Amino acid sequence: MYDPKTIRRRRAVLALLVVSSVVLLTASFGGNGGVSSVQRGVFEIVSPIQDVASRSLKPFRDLFGWFGDTWHAKGENQALRKDRDGLRTENARLASQLRRLETQTGIKRVADAANLSTLGPVEARVTAAAPTLLFQSVTINKGGGDGLKKGQAVITTGGLVGKVDEVGSGSATVTLITDSSFGAQARVETTGVTGTVEDSGGDPQDLIMKTTDAKAEVVKNARIVTRGTADNSSLRSLFPPDIPIGRVTAVDDAGTDTQRVHLRPYVDVRNLDRVVVLTRDAATVP
Repeated sequence: MYDPKTIRRRRAVLALLVVSSVVLLTASFGGNGGVSSVQRGVFEIVSPIQDVASRSLKPFRDLFGWFGDTWHAKGENQALRKDRDGLRTENARLASQLRRLETQTGIKRVADAANLSTLGPVEARVTAAAPTLLFQSVTINKGGGDGLKKGQAVITTGGLVGKVDEVGSGSATVTLITDSSFGAQARVETTGVTGTVEDSGGDPQDLIMKTTDAKAEVVKNARIVTRGTADNSSLRSLFPPDIPIGRVTAVDDAGTDTQRVHLRPYVDVRNLDRVVVLTRDAATVP
């Protein structure tokens, strides 16, 4: 319930509104002169009030407009972020496909050059690396169920990776060319000088070739490839011939009995992703 004072005040406001309405209606029907004079008077009174009200309300209109623009921009930003995340995912997928295609192309180039396509190549993905500074072995996701056996050669883009060492049903361990136990019969591609490639003692970017003739001439930048099994040798090589191993970077004490031939492997064993295992023995292929 309202108190009497409030009721009287509201009745006064209502009466004022009624009187104002009557005056305006009378002016509207009372003739042109009456209309213009009364309307002008009303407009002169109301116009300043409208201006003040408009200026007073402008900050609120601007504020509501800012909220509206901000809400719209927020929606656009969310849409843009969603598009960005989608593009990132797609780019990652395409980049992965590109790396795989480049690896497969590189492996095919090596296989074609060394005539390895008939040796039962099985592609595998590297799933783990040995947690040592020497990067001596990796684990791949193919095993005995895929035809892998101990001693089979493993290659990738660039050339020789190592050999299969331990085999499970669905995985295998590959001993890398940087391992201290690794050795491969090799030859200088251009001159035919033969020897054995071994690790240099810990540097994955440096191998040593011990030539059969200690004083054999080996020049810098010469390409070293696998020798394969020599016709007059009773010791069968684990590796088919002509798989690239590395390039000669230096020859210490050249031409002496203590000369030491250094080579950088074509394959960086620290960054292996996909490899190919040669599951058939070259000696059994007609």
